[in-house]
Amino acid sequence: MLSPLFLLVALTGCHTGEPQTPEETGEMPYGRWGFAFFTPRSLPAIVTRAMIIDTEKVVSTFRTLDNSPGDPDTVQTWNKRVWIQTQFNKARHPPALMLFCWDSLIDRKTYETRIIFPPSLQKTMLTPTGKDEWGNTEWYKTLLFGLAPEGKVRIWLKNSAGGDNVPLEPKKITTLSGDKLVACKGITRSDFSYGYDDYIKDFIKGKTYPYGDW
Repeated sequence: MLSPLFLLVALTGCHTGEPQTPEETGEMPYGRWGFAFFTPRSLPAIVTRAMIIDTEKVVSTFRTLDNSPGDPDTVQTWNKRVWIQTQFNKARHPPALMLFCWDSLIDRKTYETRIIFPPSLQKTMLTPTGKDEWGNTEWYKTLLFGLAPEGKVRIWLKNSAGGDNVPLEPKKITTLSGDKLVACKGITRSDFSYGYDDYIKDFIKGKTYPYGDW
């Protein structure tokens, strides 16, 4: 089990104050924001657990998460216009800290990714991006996480008004695996002894690992 205090210590290296338990403390102008995970084409991964401490110190723990689809247009390089809707992956305030566990089926490994977000993210998520075709205000209200071979993680803010998604540079990001796992040790939903499915074999045939520029 991932405890809120453990997450604070793991991400910051120190105790920065007791986090609050989840409660109604207000939301963004558009309601809850969402976060979604996706992978390059035919390089699957599964996110099994996530925890967020937001800017109001509200803790959100996620054990039921949306799927992590493979984007058919992400081949060799990242597609800048990935469009994913969220169902379960939602929180109230912009994230300050995040930790998530994920299984890379292509690497046959479990990874633990820890992220500290820049303070400027809150301002960005509170800035309208434009209007939709019906005149409604659009926002940067979805964070997209690309999960690639070798435990590489990239982050974008989805441009809900259309156009390219905006890359997000975290203040700090760390990904662990193997005997370095801490919070994600023993957390997996994958049998890594199972071989690749045929669609994966067909895609990676003739390609040099890690099959692209991630």
